[in-house]
Amino acid sequence: MHLYETHIAVSDTAASEKFYHDVVELPFAYRDPTRDVTFLWADSKQKGMVGLWGPGTAYGQRDGVISKCHFAFAMPLEQLVSAIASLQESGIETFGFNGEKLSEPSVIGWMPSAQIYFRDPDGHTLEFISILPEQPVPGFIGTYSQWNSRKAE
Repeated sequence: MHLYETHIAVSDTAASEKFYHDVVELPFAYRDPTRDVTFLWADSKQKGMVGLWGPGTAYGQRDGVISKCHFAFAMPLEQLVSAIASLQESGIETFGFNGEKLSEPSVIGWMPSAQIYFRDPDGHTLEFISILPEQPVPGFIGTYSQWNSRKAE
């Protein structure tokens, strides 16, 4: 089983569509011409989908407030590492599990996984994550370089 779709409230569907298409690199799926809703494929058709719901829609803002969401996109470690530079070159700050600004992945040892976090134009937290092949180390939370130096000891 895997997550197929998620829907988030956005303040501007055109700006969010551009962000998710250009920065996150999700392919366009469909824009509902009767509502302020845009859909993008997460990976490819029939694998996953993200719905961007503008103000006044079923998932949109309530009383001018957008509930902040978090969701993650799985990818190979090499792609995750190269995405960090691309995000930063686009002026998007990347941060680790504890919220600290990072230019390398953070690692959560109980999984173990490498990940980087960043925010979309509405402040939703996105995560690029890669499950690591090593054995879990419960309690470890640190940077990828700390994870690797731990293995070398």
